[in-house]
Amino acid sequence: MGKNTAAAECVSDEALAHLKSYKYSSIDKSLISRYILKHYWNGFVELLPLWLAPNMVTLLGFFFILGNVALLEVVMPDLVGPVLNHGQRGRETSAENRDIKRARHGIDSLNCTLGSLLETAAMGYGATKTGTFTALIPCLPMFFSTWETYHTHTLYLGYFNGPTEGLILACSIMLISGYYGPGVWSLPVADYFGHPEIFGTYSMRELWVPILIFSFFTAHLPACVTNVVKARREKNLPVAPVFLEWTPIVVFTGATGAWLYSPYSTLLKENHLCLFCLTMSFVFGRMTTKIILAHLTRQPFPYWTLLITPLVGGAVLANLPFVGFTPFDANTEYYYLWAYFVFAFVLYFRWAFLVIGRICEFLGINCLTIPPKGRDKEGEKQGPGKLELEKRIANGGTGVRKAD
Repeated sequence: MGKNTAAAECVSDEALAHLKSYKYSSIDKSLISRYILKHYWNGFVELLPLWLAPNMVTLLGFFFILGNVALLEVVMPDLVGPVLNHGQRGRETSAENRDIKRARHGIDSLNCTLGSLLETAAMGYGATKTGTFTALIPCLPMFFSTWETYHTHTLYLGYFNGPTEGLILACSIMLISGYYGPGVWSLPVADYFGHPEIFGTYSMRELWVPILIFSFFTAHLPACVTNVVKARREKNLPVAPVFLEWTPIVVFTGATGAWLYSPYSTLLKENHLCLFCLTMSFVFGRMTTKIILAHLTRQPFPYWTLLITPLVGGAVLANLPFVGFTPFDANTEYYYLWAYFVFAFVLYFRWAFLVIGRICEFLGINCLTIPPKGRDKEGEKQGPGKLELEKRIANGGTGVRKAD
């Protein structure tokens, strides 16, 4: 690997030297994690072989998500499912999330648009604007939590957070949809909770988007901004420049909306939301993982990734008729999306193998396995604390979160 490439990807010797002094820090205030799930996590860890690296555990969990998406394409390709009649039990079974414990960051970034795609189908939104919103909204809290961690060097999880309560809620919705059918969310909320003077005739499907927007802008984003501002002021650093670091997520969100919500786009009409979400998993995955890598190696914040460029291109092409050009036909747009998917797939995995290989080479560790305690693969003694560091780096800088 050339020196310029290594420096650009934050994997030069100078950058990787910071890994040896890296210490994982997190705050998890979830009561469910502390008093309930920690017993499950600690018990399950005992069942895993000692040679299995945390990153392998995370990867195996991610395979369940990929299996769920594949099953979704076979069983419910329209992302809508059966229509509910009162007293009728839905015949579809939910794609239950079986991931044993979500490791943060790298793989979760890939999962953001895939796990939520299952949620889109569970609520019967289909390839619509609301379905698109549901599938892609998790990217916002994931990005801002990663941005917060970059500045504070601490992963903060509140009393109600996505990796714990959010996943429990998502799985509950899937289970309910699996039993009653997705149409259950179209019934008036007042039918279940009463108080029609409050809920009127609104259904959960109609209230879903306002609930998500309200939750993000009141419960998540303010805490991220507050913690970042506090961290900057403690270091006597200017605050205003950090908001320029929102550039990638603003462009990502804006370009996605401009493309899919364009009246001239046919992707949603032709039911290509699943392919779009698969493509965005690589785009968003690289965006946030670059931030994580910069955090671990104490490098400047990455404002851009090449994978966003075709997304902007798609947004431009979908809106050319607004400036007098002939709109692209459905086949051309579909082939463009497929080309984008292949481009993102190849570029992401090339970059992933480059970075993982470089880190493993520098630290003398394996990515998916852990050598016998106290010795590396060549039989040489490891330094103090090397095994613990190995677990954390192999897991994208997070390691296994220990219960209190």
